[in-house]
Amino acid sequence: MIHVGGAVVLVAALAACGGGNGQSVAASGRTAARAPSPPPTPKETNPPGDIPDSQVFVPFTAAGGLFTVKVPEGWARSQNGSATAFTDKLNTVRVEARPAAGAPTVTSVRATELPQIRSSSPGFTPGDVTLVQRKAGPVVRITYRAQSPANPVTGKTTQDAVERYEFWKAGNEAILTLSGPVGADNVDPWRTITDSLRWLR
Repeated sequence: MIHVGGAVVLVAALAACGGGNGQSVAASGRTAARAPSPPPTPKETNPPGDIPDSQVFVPFTAAGGLFTVKVPEGWARSQNGSATAFTDKLNTVRVEARPAAGAPTVTSVRATELPQIRSSSPGFTPGDVTLVQRKAGPVVRITYRAQSPANPVTGKTTQDAVERYEFWKAGNEAILTLSGPVGADNVDPWRTITDSLRWLR
């Protein structure tokens, strides 16, 4: 009877040890489990019309040799009278020189030029007319929105944000018109261009 009871006690002890080992393995398994991988970082996308930070600018001398201004290198160039346009995809930089008896003011631009711009710009939405400072001196800036020219392939148009800068010196006016799709962040490139204007005479 004692032998049998001892066997029973021994079996119970072994069972208890086995249960302990099972719990230990399970706990070990929980500790070794890997944490879930973080989701992949989404690719950064820029709005259409954003000029890349790597864009290089080169000097351009306006018709008549009145002034120089930096324009984006590699953009397509076209001529329309005294105005030269540089275009790439959805953006345009237009450079123009013309005689002007007096310097433009916020008041004169609102009275005479805004009506002309409105009539020649499909989808015109007025912005503001302000006097701002650039390295060449004070300049009148006109902002507005307008419909872009139709794409020659698709026929589609976009809504453009336009900034027009009117510089003046000694009877001559330098006009820079910068346009690109609404929502594009071209503040820095436009500042590079408008700060680069230098009068030659």
